[in-house]
Amino acid sequence: MKTIQFREAICQAMSEEMRLDESVYLIGEEVAEYNGAYKASKGMLDEFGEKRIIDAPIAELGFGGIAVGSTMTGNRPIVEYMTFNFALVGIDQIINNAAKIRQMSGGQFPCPIVFRGPTASAGQLGATHSQAFENWFANTPGLKVVVPSNPYDAKGLLKAAIRDNDPVIFMESEQMYGDKGEVPEGEYIIPLGVADVKRKGTDVTVVSFGKIIKEAYKAAEILEKEGVSIEIIDLRTVRPMDTKAIIESVKKTNRLVILEEAWPFGSVATEIAYRVQEQAFDHLDAPIQRINTADTPAAYSPVLMEEWLPNAQDVIDAVKATLYVK
Repeated sequence: MKTIQFREAICQAMSEEMRLDESVYLIGEEVAEYNGAYKASKGMLDEFGEKRIIDAPIAELGFGGIAVGSTMTGNRPIVEYMTFNFALVGIDQIINNAAKIRQMSGGQFPCPIVFRGPTASAGQLGATHSQAFENWFANTPGLKVVVPSNPYDAKGLLKAAIRDNDPVIFMESEQMYGDKGEVPEGEYIIPLGVADVKRKGTDVTVVSFGKIIKEAYKAAEILEKEGVSIEIIDLRTVRPMDTKAIIESVKKTNRLVILEEAWPFGSVATEIAYRVQEQAFDHLDAPIQRINTADTPAAYSPVLMEEWLPNAQDVIDAVKATLYVK
């Protein structure tokens, strides 16, 4: 095992897959000469050259379309968006083309492509740069949606995403690129659609994904001192969702809290709550608690931003609500 940063895990995954398969290439803004906006492609231009590490103009619709079209000629592109907020400019290519090529071609054209970049908030960046769209993309049949929370998962999941024959939305975080974690030096793959129990517990299940799961870890440490045992499940993949892992945990703890950094209406948390009440209603000893951001655009003010984002205290309050403890 070697301790590396999240950005290095991303770079390693892309580089290893490009060495194995010449049809894999990376395209996006500043991915080549600048080594990536967050240095996640550092050194890749030197190794693979300008034909496989391609700097694109500020035109997400354009280079997204080029990449989608290139899958029809046997390529496996990785498209980097500087942030998924900017992916909205090119979302037509993702939703109307990448997600539908296989079905509309009668299976003649698979679309092995990865769209990756940062999701959700990253400090004081304003409302248009602080949005999470996991639920938007997960709502689209034909797309897989992956949101890793640490370097180990990021590398293993990204390698799986690059090898997948369907389009994958791979969502990271600007605030995680510097996070460090242990990563095996040898080859490993984490299959898509498999959640991970990050912390075993007996009293309450907490389901989360992405960088906001750190607030669940903080809450679990505090609650442990109060004699409350929290089981934390990291979804890792939003679609396909590992419902089985969630249900098995809820059957054990009989209580569920869902923590998500996104607006509440039509959220991933909403879908999880529906599935649990459908498949494990009789095992619930309390109403499901859902923690989301405030139902407003993100503020620029640091004081308002702190109120807008879910935090460890929100998790503690929700857990205690399921336990009927004040």
